[in-house]
Amino acid sequence: MRNSIRLAYDHLTKDKVMSFLIDKFHDKIDWGNRYNSNYPLSIANLIIEQQISFKAAITVKKRFAKIVDKKSQSEIIKISTTDLQSIGISFRKAEYIKNVFRFFKNKTIDFDKMSDKEVIDCLVAIKGVGEWTAQMFLIFNLFRQDIFSPKDLALINSIKKNYLMESVGKVEIEKLTRKWAPYNSIACLLLWESVENQIFFKDHK
Repeated sequence: MRNSIRLAYDHLTKDKVMSFLIDKFHDKIDWGNRYNSNYPLSIANLIIEQQISFKAAITVKKRFAKIVDKKSQSEIIKISTTDLQSIGISFRKAEYIKNVFRFFKNKTIDFDKMSDKEVIDCLVAIKGVGEWTAQMFLIFNLFRQDIFSPKDLALINSIKKNYLMESVGKVEIEKLTRKWAPYNSIACLLLWESVENQIFFKDHK
């Protein structure tokens, strides 16, 4: 993983914004900080993260970890929706999380043998798992190095502020992701770090 990041930095540094972000955050990037070998639990945590703040997500995920600790998939499926709601998970998300555990129950999937598209197609078949969740799973659980999520608002905001763009649409994204390829995932890690710390290229020229 570290070798992949070094190669990515060597490639991305050709982009002046990325070069700046690498200089600021190269020692802070932890690609493995959200990895979980328990696939359904990993996806459940990604569902929790949807549409809530980073800090709120950390709190809810800690509560969720306690409520599912040492429970089997069958036992997690049987947790009442009310109990899940009591730790800050919405009714809809609670149902989606149960769908994930039902999907993986008694099922072994070798994602390592699947292409990025095949992984996404497999996961979005689960009600409640969208493309964003599948893309995050590819980045943080499977460590696929060339993933970009165009619907991630934090990424789009980071691009706007770092590249001084008023709007970021399909054309702009395609231009940037072509430049960053085949290391879009690492570009995402840098952009997230930038927006989380409110440190942008435009402020330090």
